[in-house]
Amino acid sequence: MPKSNPSQEFNRLVDVVATLRSPEGCPWDREQTLESLAQFVLEEAYEVVDAIERGDTTALREEIGDHIFEGVLLAQVASELGVFGVDDALRTVADKLVRRHPHVFQDDGRLHDAASKERAPSADAALSRWDAQKAQERQAAGESRATLGGLPKGLPALLRAYTLGKRAAGVGFDWAGAGDVMAKIQEEVDELHEVVAPGGDNDRARAEEEMGDLLFAIANLSRKLDIEPEAALRKANEKFSQRFNALAQAVGAAGQRMQDMSIEALEEQWQRVKHL
Repeated sequence: MPKSNPSQEFNRLVDVVATLRSPEGCPWDREQTLESLAQFVLEEAYEVVDAIERGDTTALREEIGDHIFEGVLLAQVASELGVFGVDDALRTVADKLVRRHPHVFQDDGRLHDAASKERAPSADAALSRWDAQKAQERQAAGESRATLGGLPKGLPALLRAYTLGKRAAGVGFDWAGAGDVMAKIQEEVDELHEVVAPGGDNDRARAEEEMGDLLFAIANLSRKLDIEPEAALRKANEKFSQRFNALAQAVGAAGQRMQDMSIEALEEQWQRVKHL
């Protein structure tokens, strides 16, 4: 394997992207805007996560490259608009990392001595110092520590609910324990049941609201249990997909069609699939 030279390869990528955006470059790349690229940034992020969860390091290498490419392309578009360049974005993140790791770096950027009392003794201590530094930055920017501002609205809704609850809990606005959240979930289930049960008011707007409240409460239960809800739901989706495909194959192998079978027969077959 050739000797790694990240700086050289990164500069090459920057040059390639600039060429793609040039008059001699690609018509599709030239047409892209910050707004049009947003969807691709999300797609590439999900593909990185997918490769990690599948344990596919070959795919991960490519997906990380694609993800970095999207960042460079965004910076190139921003540079053409006269707002900032890729060097500004890199400098900003490097400065932030140094600033938010006072347990690693001194004020002048040098490393603390290995025996320094400034160093964090554990991951929890390091995270606390990161959070403290972040809170100071928010205060300096005129934000209160309790603010929920700055959280991207483009986050997946379940992950955003999880993070909103986490931020609120950071200032003491939280349930005492997971059991209290379970009680809240039951309350939300009961309220939703009032709307959708036979004889209920069948108000779609209210049903949507109650469903949202229920999902929000479930996200907070996940937080209390220290389970990242997006990851848990992705695993549940994959498990369902595998079992459903196995069900379809079993039904087909028996010379039947799922749409011709009763729900009882399908459930019986489903239970068999679950225990394979």
